[in-house]
Amino acid sequence: MSFQNPDQQVIQSYLKEAKNVAVIGLSNKEDRTSHQVAKFLQEKGYRILPVNPVLAGQEILGETVYEQLQDIPEKIDIVDIFRRAEFLPEIAKDFLETDAKVFWAQLGIKNEEAAEILQQAGRTDIVMDRCIKIELKEMA
Repeated sequence: MSFQNPDQQVIQSYLKEAKNVAVIGLSNKEDRTSHQVAKFLQEKGYRILPVNPVLAGQEILGETVYEQLQDIPEKIDIVDIFRRAEFLPEIAKDFLETDAKVFWAQLGIKNEEAAEILQQAGRTDIVMDRCIKIELKEMA
């Protein structure tokens, strides 16, 4: 079974309904894509919740960095992932330990095993190989 993203209307509904976006792999370096996308999300009114074990306890873009997804005490609408594809199965398992709604892997990142883990757990709100920033610009 090959993973397929939901249709464009569903993806747009995720973005319209979301308020809090956990950003896994957020870098504190301004030239990195993860940093640029997170800053763009803030400019669009989203609250970002950085996740990066190396930078845990520090601040990025004015928000405290969490060591892992499960440490975030607030409701998570979208988990936006900036990690290599081989890390997605482990992130999917972490995702299942939260009440997060949408599992979102950035452009160029896709993993069938992660999709299977989530789908077998009854979680079908999955987007992979798509950029939130591009999707938001297309909605404007």
